Amino acid sequence: MKAVLSKIAGGPDSLTMEELPEPRPASGEVGIRVRAVGVNYPDALIIEDKYQFKPQRPFSPGGEISGEVIDVGAGVTRFVPGDRVIGFCGWGGMAEKVVLPEDRCTPMPASMSFEEAAAFLFTYGTSHYALKWRGALKSGEKILILGAAGGVGLAALELAKAAGARVIAACSSRDKVDFCLAKGADKGLVYPKGNLDKAAQKDLSGEIKAVADGSVDLVYDAVGGDYAEPALRCLDWGGRYLVIGFPAGIPSIPLNLTLLKSCDIRGVFWGAWVDRFPDEYRQSLKELARLYDKGKIRPHVSSIYSLEKAPEAIGELLARRAKGKIVVKID
Repeated sequence: MKAVLSKIAGGPDSLTMEELPEPRPASGEVGIRVRAVGVNYPDALIIEDKYQFKPQRPFSPGGEISGEVIDVGAGVTRFVPGDRVIGFCGWGGMAEKVVLPEDRCTPMPASMSFEEAAAFLFTYGTSHYALKWRGALKSGEKILILGAAGGVGLAALELAKAAGARVIAACSSRDKVDFCLAKGADKGLVYPKGNLDKAAQKDLSGEIKAVADGSVDLVYDAVGGDYAEPALRCLDWGGRYLVIGFPAGIPSIPLNLTLLKSCDIRGVFWGAWVDRFPDEYRQSLKELARLYDKGKIRPHVSSIYSLEKAPEAIGELLARRAKGKIVVKID
């Protein structure tokens, strides 16, 4: 089979395409012919050895896949060859076939395409865990989403609206803000690009407060960097700040702000939660499937690449040009 491999630490240009023997499922495992792979920010981090997990090389990036079951190991009871499934693999997905434990696979909704399915699990799973289990978002609350036009940001936007919240979408361009407004955001703002000095951070905080009519109850930060502190300053008393990711860099937060606002900073590590709390994870999947069937959430795929051009797909993500999700399709 063909697979995109990371053999040395580096950016997308360090990836190579090679032929590998097809893996065979062991007991409790499912063999899947991969049809599509979602591209996520951890794919860019993991090939540079900057992610929480550092798999042994060579390995393929690609943490979420969709495809068809082609063989199963002994003891597998939930799937048979021919089933269409979504798989959460962490890495290894950018290949023509993967083998996953049975509990890392979930049936695809009947009306969902492979491209949508590959853009579903990581973003909606992360954002559902963030908003429900970590953020305790309530109907009527105001939420600020940094990086709202990206994969997890857009998923958070849809899930927050489905929960009855009022959404302020913050993005790096007017085009992205308009895109989020069309997707249901109540208000939006454009934050400046590049490094922000203290004066620029103060200005941004003032702009957020003006758009939010004073404050927000929840911040969903999928950007980090110099944008974190201005967003934290906009929290209301008892607010919650969700740490999702750091494409703009890991911020330094003055902890006196948490004291003054009696607010919480809460980390969101969805992959570790999946392993630690499998029952809650399965509950989350059922809730997401119901929301999809009701038309409340719908993955937005902005670009589709072939397996041979998977490095370009990761490069587009790093350039922050995506609206929604980027997908690698394997014919």
